[in-house]
Amino acid sequence: MAKRSSLSIRIVEGKNLPAKDITGSSDPYCIVKVDNEPIIRTATVWKTLCPFWGEEYQVYLSPSFHAVAFYVMDEDALSRDDVIGKVCLTRDILAAHPKGFSGWAHLAEVDPDEEVQGEIHLRLEVVRGTQACLLRCSVLEARDLAPKDRNGASDPFVRVRYNGRTQETSVVKKSCYPRWNETFEFELKEGAAEALCVEAWDWDLVSRNDFLGKVVVNVQRLWAAQQEEGWFRLQPDQSKSRREEGNLGSLQLEVRLRDETVLPSSCYQPLVQLLCREVKLGVQGPGQLIPLIEEMTSTECRQNVATNLLKLFLGQGLAKDFLDLLFQLELGRTSEANTLFRSNSLASKSMESFLKVAGMRYLHGVLGPIINKVFEEKKYVELDPSKVEVKDVGCSGLHRPQTEAEVLEQSAQTLRAHLGALLSALSRSVRACPAVVRATFRQLFRRVRERFPGAQHENLPFIAVTSFLCLRFFSPAIMAPKLFHLRERHADARTSRTLLLLAKAVQNVGNMDMQTSRAKEAWMEPLQPTVRQGVAQLKDFITKLVDIEEKEELDLQRALSLQAPPVKEGPLFIHRTKGKGPLMSSSFKKLHFSLTTEALSFAKTPSSKKSTLIKLANIRAAEKVEEKSFSSSHVMQVIYTDDTGQLQTAYLQCKSVNELNQWLSALRKVSINNSGLLGSYHPGIFRGDKWSCCHQKDKTDLGCDKTRSRVTLQEWNDPLDHDLEAQLIYQHLLGLEAALRPRGPPGSAAPGAARPPGGPCIQPSRLPARRTHLPPAAADVRPAAHSLAEPGQVLGEPRHRGAGPPSLLGWLSRGSQGPGAPQVQN
Repeated sequence: MAKRSSLSIRIVEGKNLPAKDITGSSDPYCIVKVDNEPIIRTATVWKTLCPFWGEEYQVYLSPSFHAVAFYVMDEDALSRDDVIGKVCLTRDILAAHPKGFSGWAHLAEVDPDEEVQGEIHLRLEVVRGTQACLLRCSVLEARDLAPKDRNGASDPFVRVRYNGRTQETSVVKKSCYPRWNETFEFELKEGAAEALCVEAWDWDLVSRNDFLGKVVVNVQRLWAAQQEEGWFRLQPDQSKSRREEGNLGSLQLEVRLRDETVLPSSCYQPLVQLLCREVKLGVQGPGQLIPLIEEMTSTECRQNVATNLLKLFLGQGLAKDFLDLLFQLELGRTSEANTLFRSNSLASKSMESFLKVAGMRYLHGVLGPIINKVFEEKKYVELDPSKVEVKDVGCSGLHRPQTEAEVLEQSAQTLRAHLGALLSALSRSVRACPAVVRATFRQLFRRVRERFPGAQHENLPFIAVTSFLCLRFFSPAIMAPKLFHLRERHADARTSRTLLLLAKAVQNVGNMDMQTSRAKEAWMEPLQPTVRQGVAQLKDFITKLVDIEEKEELDLQRALSLQAPPVKEGPLFIHRTKGKGPLMSSSFKKLHFSLTTEALSFAKTPSSKKSTLIKLANIRAAEKVEEKSFSSSHVMQVIYTDDTGQLQTAYLQCKSVNELNQWLSALRKVSINNSGLLGSYHPGIFRGDKWSCCHQKDKTDLGCDKTRSRVTLQEWNDPLDHDLEAQLIYQHLLGLEAALRPRGPPGSAAPGAARPPGGPCIQPSRLPARRTHLPPAAADVRPAAHSLAEPGQVLGEPRHRGAGPPSLLGWLSRGSQGPGAPQVQN
């Protein structure tokens, strides 16, 4: 059983930001910190006071985190970036919003005395003497203190205050991980109400000392315990009056905290077997669970539920069958051909998730070169006459204004070239498309043709495929390449317009050049020859794409399974030490790295022969390195054992904080089940005769900071977590059961029954009618509900978020083990 916390973060936009540049504008971006550790950096939006980001992230982290903070920064090319303001959401605030915090939040000014981090190790005890009692405070060490000096460190000391007396430790120079081991004593009177205050400070020779945080100890509680020792989190100084907020602008956020207790796989087998049985039997079977989920889940929650179901069935090898069932259900209730798959149904949302999980690498291969070319050219492109900006053209001294007709013609030529290149790349990509994606489109094509067989619907099977491939996958990726990991930065205004027009053209091709889509924007007419040619190319491509037999599908999947696909790859800089002795220097060499489920390898170029650097089973930790260690930022360390069993460390530098956290996440995920993972590490390096972080002289000394192995970012190519998906679906079903069992007479719903605390979003207006649609239960079958109860607890008692009444568990068990139910092998 594992407890997990996750943060779903969407940074939407900002407004009314103050101008930080002499041009009267700013270049804003956001930094997201969890407990003062930078996790995410958005792209910079240039020259605006009302930036739009629209970036989404999923962060998995330890349940003990305290707060997430959003810093809005102004990027400067020549000086340090300016801090505009921040929004801080504590864990308590997020826990008070089960549906998530959503809306505008005023930016607050960043107060240095509130920017504290880290923990301090104290031993506190009450010593009873013959004449008086003493309060003894031992200040042992601290970790992860805020760096206050330009060298990336601090010069910390501790000030202990009690009953009017103040005592101080010595100063530890250039360290955020100091060790003092000093003890102080104060006379203690029984019943004294004053608190003990332990403050950490950064010593400065010239300017005033910087506050690093404090701990306030309740002495009366210590009287009862007599002794207490442990790590105490440093708190900010909140004695100052809060400054007014609102004059720094606002930030629109959507943040949801989800705490889950994930049980062992065996506990979810009744649910998984029931869902798999329903998918295998299809529409001919008696199952009604998936239609019930679709009908009773509100639009705002449907995407999450669709993603959970899709990932669960991917793990069971039934994604194609699950989507085929949804296709049949939607076709069965669709009477108008022109409305097919146009709504945000469970089928549409599941297919979107499926393409992002199974087809993202394919998308990058087809679309990547075209997107890169658009960004590199940066041409002015416009087809709408009402938006044309006339430009000066010609050589020096012979400038003349470019006519509107010339702008439109050059724009059309540019777009025709990009669209033609994209369609040609797509036509050549049949064999590159994953077998499971091809097989799924084959089922979709067949189902639509069976449902609408008439000659007037000849194009409908093709449009059904393109409605997902072009309209819901390629076009969104063209319009927002940053959100599909095609580019690291958002496009500027000129490039964004080019991408938007290209996406519109792709949509017209995907709609098979229907007259209705052409009539909406007549100014797109110059692209019609290329669009008509593209329709023919696309139909030929789809015909080949869906022409895949079961044997070919299995052969392709088998060939793919024999390879070790990269979990992550890209250029990194590896640390090399030159020379020996005290005069040795260090540098970083650029190489291409590839992480698979077997090893971390490197090569000179992506196409060169790879050499293994670290075997996956030998990784013991993957952590960040203090910036002062190499006078460089974004450096990580991979701690591993060599062939002799000795610990070694590889230092790798990334080019951004996002890339750093992506690599750390990937390394932590693939090594999560390794034996011998470290619980502590040194964030510095061993240089000369001591560690740069804590100044200890023993190279084998235990780490001075705790590892953060559970802090990871979700990526589209993450390994599937079957138990987590099953838990999320189970929790959703608990909400459905609560809604299906309203208090009072049948047909009436009790107030509040539709949305249990922390439960999913339910549409209460439909609840009474669905009560009779539950799968029939076999009364003579003993339920296996006990498998979901924790040891020592009575079934039906609340035990954690996600636990529920026994009736649903029994129903799931009976549904999966009832008479005639096939046994599903997982």
